[in-house]
Amino acid sequence: MTTKLRVQRFRTRRPDPITDVPPRKPKATQIDDKAFFPTEDDDGFAGMTFPTARSAARTAQADEQAPAAIDAIRQEGLTGRQLRMARRLSQKHGLPATSDFDAVRLLRQAGIDPFQTNSVLELVSSADGPPHQPPGSRALTITPGGDGVQLPQTIKPIQVPSTELQAERAHIAEVAKIQRDIAARRRKKSLLLMARLFVFVLLPTLLAGIYYYTIATPMYSTRTEFVIQQADAAPSGLGGLLKNSPLGNSQDSIAVQGYLQSPDAMMRLDEDLGFKAHFSAPTIDPIQRLDANATNTATYKLYRSHVKISYDPTEGLIKMEVIAADPQVAVDFSKALIHYAEQQVDQMTSRLRDDQMQGARESYEDAEKKLQIANEKVVELQEKNKVLSTEQEMALITGQITQLDSQLTVEKLSLAQMESNQNPNKARMEPVKRRIATLELQIAEMRAKLTEAGVDGQSLARVQSELLVAQADAQTRQLLLAQTLQAMELARTEANKQTRYLSISTNPVAADEAAYPRAFENTLVVMLIFAGIYLMISMTIAILREQVTA
Repeated sequence: MTTKLRVQRFRTRRPDPITDVPPRKPKATQIDDKAFFPTEDDDGFAGMTFPTARSAARTAQADEQAPAAIDAIRQEGLTGRQLRMARRLSQKHGLPATSDFDAVRLLRQAGIDPFQTNSVLELVSSADGPPHQPPGSRALTITPGGDGVQLPQTIKPIQVPSTELQAERAHIAEVAKIQRDIAARRRKKSLLLMARLFVFVLLPTLLAGIYYYTIATPMYSTRTEFVIQQADAAPSGLGGLLKNSPLGNSQDSIAVQGYLQSPDAMMRLDEDLGFKAHFSAPTIDPIQRLDANATNTATYKLYRSHVKISYDPTEGLIKMEVIAADPQVAVDFSKALIHYAEQQVDQMTSRLRDDQMQGARESYEDAEKKLQIANEKVVELQEKNKVLSTEQEMALITGQITQLDSQLTVEKLSLAQMESNQNPNKARMEPVKRRIATLELQIAEMRAKLTEAGVDGQSLARVQSELLVAQADAQTRQLLLAQTLQAMELARTEANKQTRYLSISTNPVAADEAAYPRAFENTLVVMLIFAGIYLMISMTIAILREQVTA
């Protein structure tokens, strides 16, 4: 785009007010013939040369070679300024140049350097010199402080200036006029620039400085630093080291920072300590004062500008700055916000602790209930079968069977001994046989209790089996109860490890000097802002104007 504009400008060159001034016609002047012919021998052509045949031939030959010379000059790459200088010199020396390049050719042909640095100076000096007068003329001179008219003195006769000289003088006068116009426009533009800078930059800066130095209400700042720590045992391994590092607690710190900068914290602070009422007091200047009926959105904007919280991930510190119109109020605000942060930390970890403890507690209660059911089943079986312990009952029955079996063996031996006699005594043998039968019957009944069903339909073996199953179930439930109890203790330990708490490294202290407003810094910032805005607008307007006028 820039190249096209330059080409168009070169093709459609505007007339130069310095070089393209048309020559003015000299005014008709009545001059006495004696001024031109001071003597009788003078024919009026003194000092003038006329072309001869040889010079006419040379001129014709030069005119034939003019196109080639002009093409060679055009290939030299002369600038516009050099061509305009050559044109002025050709006009000064009266050379009939048809173009700028022809002016350079004619000057070089006449032996004149068209690009000499003192050409303009010579032109000005020739224009400002005294008018030429013909020799031998006389004029009266009057001296201002003398006695009157002195004797006539010999002066040069008055000569009529040539057309070229008058055009050159008019050109110089036009250049001087243009220079005066340019200087006047520059002065005007400078004054307008100073006025615009004063109105758009200096005046707002002055007003801002007056406000910050004299009107603005002083604000006091209270700084607090605290860190979120975790109650945990000694670290084990790389995971434990990262867990206790600032990176391990960065999530909790960022969450606390976000909560303290939230509208919830602002509304709690307003309800507890009257944040909105403090900044709506009439002692605060109108610019910083909060409207008495301000919305929560406007109050939150003021809260964000007066409660500044940042987090340092390298050290794990949360830095808080609270700004208020009274130093003690700033301290109270800081303590309230720290209390809110502690509650938020407890709330974030309490759910995790409750979830861990709830699962362990539910498992323990379930194991305890099942153990109670198993024990009740064992007691029910014992009451139903009227057996305290099947093992003891079986041991008792087995012991009785053993005793009866031994007595039966003794009776059988006695009967065998009696039958071995040649003449056994039957009266003595009958009681022995009846005792043997009775013992065998009792032994059979005892053994029947162990294997055969009784009156209630269950044998001792079945009762023993049911009791053993119920007792084994009760023992298993007892082991499970012990394990759930151990798991609950471990969960309680882990829940205690998840506890977070705030450790304050810098306590809030009431300030004795106002920290805000920073008058010099704020005034300088205002000046830079308005200067930047003015510069951007000026550049935009200049670019648009150039695009329109191009």
